[in-house]
Amino acid sequence: MATPGPLRRAYDWTAAHAPWSAWAWRNTALVVAAVPVAVPAVLALAYTFSNPGHILKTLGFVLLLNPLLTRLQRSRFWSLTGLDIPKIPWARPWYRWGGLIPRLRAESTWRQYGYHLVVSPLAAVGGALVVLGWATGAACAFVYSWVWALPLSVRPTGWTGDYVAFTILGVLLLIAMPWCAALVAALDGRAAAVLLGPNRAKELERRVEDLAESRADILDAADLERRRIERDLHDGAQQRLVSLAMNLGIARATLTDLPPEARAVIDEAHREAKEAIEELSNLVRGLHPAVLEDRGLDAAISGIAARAPFPVELTVDLAERPSPTVEAVAYFVVSETLANVAKHARATRCSVQVRRRAQLLTITVGDNGVGGADPAGGTGLLGLRKRVGSVDGTIRINSPHGGPTVITVELPCGL
Repeated sequence: MATPGPLRRAYDWTAAHAPWSAWAWRNTALVVAAVPVAVPAVLALAYTFSNPGHILKTLGFVLLLNPLLTRLQRSRFWSLTGLDIPKIPWARPWYRWGGLIPRLRAESTWRQYGYHLVVSPLAAVGGALVVLGWATGAACAFVYSWVWALPLSVRPTGWTGDYVAFTILGVLLLIAMPWCAALVAALDGRAAAVLLGPNRAKELERRVEDLAESRADILDAADLERRRIERDLHDGAQQRLVSLAMNLGIARATLTDLPPEARAVIDEAHREAKEAIEELSNLVRGLHPAVLEDRGLDAAISGIAARAPFPVELTVDLAERPSPTVEAVAYFVVSETLANVAKHARATRCSVQVRRRAQLLTITVGDNGVGGADPAGGTGLLGLRKRVGSVDGTIRINSPHGGPTVITVELPCGL
C-alpha cells in the first residue's frame, strides 16, 4: 500500500479538524453538556454570594449532591469522549452506618467537591462561550443570506463593504471554534481525571504494596515447597538408599563364598549406592538445609564454612532471626559465593561477615584470590544477583584483576 503524499496528508488533517468534522462536534457536545450538570453548583454559589450567612447550607447541599454530580460527570466524559474516570472504592455506602464519616474525612471527597464548585462552573462558562462563538460565527458568516432574506422594503442599502468584514469574521470564528472547544474539553478532561478519580499517587502506592505482598506470598510458598521436597527426599528416597547401601554392605560381608564376579558386582553396587546417598544429601542440603530451619542462619553458614576447601573466617552477628525467606536467600548467597570462590578464585583464605542492623541484613564475603569476577562471565554471579533481587536486595561486587574480591549483599529483613 502506497504512502499518501504531503498534499493528501494535509487534506486528511484539514478534513478531520474542520468545523463540520466529528472531532469538532464531539468536543462541542462535551463542553455544552457541562452546562446543565453545573447548574446545581452555579445556583449554590449564587445563593452563597447573595446570602453569605447561609454558606454552610449551600456547601452542604453541594456535598449532598456530590455522588450524583460525580456520576453524571463520569457518564458525560465516557459517553462523549471515551474517557474512563475510575470510581473511588469505598468500604461502605455513604448512607450506611460508618460510611459517611470516612467519606467526609477522605481527601478524594474534597477533590471532587473542588471540581464541582470551581472547575464545573468554569467549564460551563467555557461551554456557553463556545456556543456563543458558534452562533456568532454562523450569524456573521451568513450575513448576506440574512440580509437577502429581508423584505425589499426594509433591506438596507450601501452595506456591501461592511458586511464583507462580518463575513470574514464569521468564517474565522467558525474555523477557530473547534479548537476552542477542544481546548476547553482538554482542560476539563484533565481536571476531571485528576479531581474526580482516585489519587494516582496513592493508587500506585497501593498497587506497589499489593504487588510486594503478592511477591512475598509467592516467595514464602516457594520456600515452603522447597522444604516439603527436602523432607520428602530426606524421609523417603534417602532412607531407601541408606537401607539399600546397608543391605549391600551386609551382603558383601556375609556372602564370602560368592564367585569373584558376583562380589565385584556387589562391591560396585555398594559404592554406587553410597555415592547416590552423598549426591542426594547435597541435593537436599541445596534445596533447604534442615539445620537452617532448626538452628538458624549461624549454624547453617558454619556448616558451609566447615566444608569449604580453604580456611574461612566467619563472623555472625544477629540480634534476631530474619524471616524464613530472607534467611534462605542469605544462606544461598553464602553457599553460592563460597562455591564460586572454590571454583574460580584460586584463593587460600576467605572471610564471611553476616550482620543485622535494624531491618537490614548485610553479608560481606571477601577472598584473596585472583579477582576479575564478572556477572556476565558465567560464574554464577548473575543467578546470585537475581536471587538477591527477588527480595528487593542489593549486591555490590568489587573484584579488580589480581584481587582481592569483596562481595557485599544487603537484604531487607522486613519482607
